[in-house]
Formats: sequence, C-alpha cells, structure tokens
Amino acid sequence: MRRIVRFSLLAFSLLVLAGCAIVVQRAADGLGSGLTAGVSNHDDIDTVADGLPAYLLLLDGLIEGDPENPALLLSAARLYGTYAGGFVQEAERAKRLSERSFAYAKRGICARDRDFCAQLQDSDFDRFNAYVAAQVGAKDVDAAYTLAASWVGWLRADTSDWNRIADLPRIETLLNRVHALAPTHDHGNVLAYLGVLDCLRPESLGGQPGRGQERLRAADAVDAGRNLLPKVLNAEYCARLLFDQDAHDRMLAEVLAADANVPGLTLSNTIAKRRAAELVESGKDYF
Repeated sequence: MRRIVRFSLLAFSLLVLAGCAIVVQRAADGLGSGLTAGVSNHDDIDTVADGLPAYLLLLDGLIEGDPENPALLLSAARLYGTYAGGFVQEAERAKRLSERSFAYAKRGICARDRDFCAQLQDSDFDRFNAYVAAQVGAKDVDAAYTLAASWVGWLRADTSDWNRIADLPRIETLLNRVHALAPTHDHGNVLAYLGVLDCLRPESLGGQPGRGQERLRAADAVDAGRNLLPKVLNAEYCARLLFDQDAHDRMLAEVLAADANVPGLTLSNTIAKRRAAELVESGKDYF
C-alpha cells in the first residue's frame, strides 16, 4: 500500500514537472473536490487519519505548481480544517494546521476575487460588514463558508488569544451572510458554527450561550437530527458553559444511539460519536 501511495505521489509530481498545465489543472481541480467528497463519506476514522496527511502534502505540492488556483486553495483549506479539527489532539499541532487551513482559505478568496481580498486586509469592520452584505452573493456561498469555517477553526485553536477573539464579529458577519443566502448549507453547520461562537465566552464576558443553544438546536433540525455534530457541539460548548448536566448527558446519549451512516455526513458523524464518548467520560469529572 505504501508503495502505491508513493508511486501515486511520484506520478503527480512528474505531471507537474512535465509542464502539462491543462491536464494538471483539470486533474488537480477534480482531485480536491473528489477528496473532499470521498473523505466525508468514509466511516473509518483511523483510515482517514492515517491516509489524509499524504493527500494534504499532495495538495501542498499541487498548489506550489499552481499557486493561484482558487479551487485547489479552498479544497486544501477544507481538508486541513477537517484534519486539524477532527483528528489532531496535540494543541500546538492543531494550532499550526488550523493556521495553514485559514491561510489557504484567504489565498483562495484572493485568487478568485480581488475586491473581497482587499476587505480581508481592511481593519475597518463597518466597511467589511457593508461589503459582505452588498457584494457576497449566491455564487460566493461556498467560498465564503470555507473562509468562515477555517476562521472558526483558527480561532478555536487558541481561544485565549484575544487578538483572535477580536475577529469574532467578522466571522459572524460571514456566517450570517451565508445563512441568509443558503440556510441549509453544509447540513445546517452554518448555524452550528454561529452557535459555537456564542458559547465560547460566558455571558459576563460578552458571550450569548442562550442564543448559542437555540442556533445549535436549529442546526440539528436542518437534517432532522441526522447530522450529529450540532448536538455534540451544544453539549461541549453550551451545556458545559452553563453547567447544564441534564442537557449535556441527554444530547450525548442521543448521539451515541444514532446511526452514523448518512451520505455526506458519515465521517463527521463518526467523529461526533467518538467525541461524544470522550465527553461522557470527561463529564464525570466536569460536573
């Protein structure tokens, strides 16, 4: 198996070096989207955890050969975010990988839209807010969501950094715009991200955990409970922040009893079930 993987990597490298620009670009674009779909439908966490780093390195190499390809950059942002958030336990490593995810997302935005790119460099929040409201449309939903999700991952990797917390309003602006344009995008995870942001801080420090719970319940309802992630996030971020053990234990029990195999959600659900089991154990000392 290792020889096959190495041969595949070598083959892609030779294609790039050969200068077959059109062939490489088409293969690269298809590779990024195909990998994302394939990973999301996989039901074995260890297989994905062991195999995904090779494809992340492959995407890095393809981007080196085509550094302005927005499809490749945004695919890399999504996959690095998935890996950092779902598989990496060590805090500093998760932080590095989430930073790479966020960096690729910003580069992807800049490669596809110079005006949007300029807003990311502008420190004025009002101008950013006005731009997103007026200029980010239906054609931008996937790119804006990828940027926002990578931004959330970057923030969650170090919530003690107040410079990161200061970016919350911009992230919320993007997520709210995506939700306004496509409320069910990514199986309702747009609302799930918004709910987590509300529950990152207690109410005394500007958080809104009550609203966060409402958003996560709404996210859970988008796919009639088949997306298990909102319940786990609700338990981990909101129920724990509010010391609501009954809600915490009930939601985790529902996740553990649910079927993970749902098209487009299988890996996410499998990760959610694993995280639920971990939270059940740690909850015994938390409450």
